[in-house]
Amino acid sequence: MDQESDIQSSSLTVEQAIANLQGEDLGLRIYAAWWLGRFRVDAPEAIDVLIAALNDEDDRTKAGGYPLRRNAARALGKLGDRRAIPALIESLSCSDFYVREAAAQSLEMLGDKAAISRLVELLKDQVPGTLPAPEPPQLAQPFDAILEALGTLGAMDAIADILPFLDHAIPRIRYSAARAMYQLSPHAEANHYGDRLVQALTHPDLQLRRAVLADLGAIGYLPAAEAIAQTLAENSLKLISLKGLLEKQLQQTQLPELSEGAVKVMTLMDDLL
Repeated sequence: MDQESDIQSSSLTVEQAIANLQGEDLGLRIYAAWWLGRFRVDAPEAIDVLIAALNDEDDRTKAGGYPLRRNAARALGKLGDRRAIPALIESLSCSDFYVREAAAQSLEMLGDKAAISRLVELLKDQVPGTLPAPEPPQLAQPFDAILEALGTLGAMDAIADILPFLDHAIPRIRYSAARAMYQLSPHAEANHYGDRLVQALTHPDLQLRRAVLADLGAIGYLPAAEAIAQTLAENSLKLISLKGLLEKQLQQTQLPELSEGAVKVMTLMDDLL
């Protein structure tokens, strides 16, 4: 089903969603922000109201969270409009941990290096007024999202700040640091970090294995192909991860010729279907 069909099957229309996001019903506003991102509604009017929602003060929880801002930040990353970049960079200073996490993830998707300096400040926990996560382990910052954004954005000058996170007490953060270092390192050295992620596929925690599958798919690490296919996780997630490897191989191939690596990945994918 394509985007237009998806929207037509929804109970909401683009016009209603934009109107709801500017209305007074907080529940409808939060849903509209999510909906616009879910259905990739990139109309200029939708972008404008989502950017405005990043400064909303009406929807604030007793704990200080901003659910509407979170959904707006997540949606803007999916919509690919670079006008959102300054507002998302500003959202990295929001007191709400999850707004900062969503903003970092969206800035990674938008791929603008202008975000790097603020992301590094956040990684070093040097942005005043930011509150830790409300749940244990109450991290000071969304380090995994920040590290992944810095890796994707090619933040070479941030390597010295990223390296200590390879030894972080929380595995998920260690893996995000390895993913970033893979993206920022020369080829021979990069494989060392890719292999770290492959080893993490044997972690006893399923949630962590799922996260590592996403990491390996994001970096397209071909030596991980067989380990991805064999790890204990849902086939659907393994296929998504392998798709990332295949896309990386296709980028390096002159079609219609297929590289040996691409054929290998497609064979593994066939076996999982």
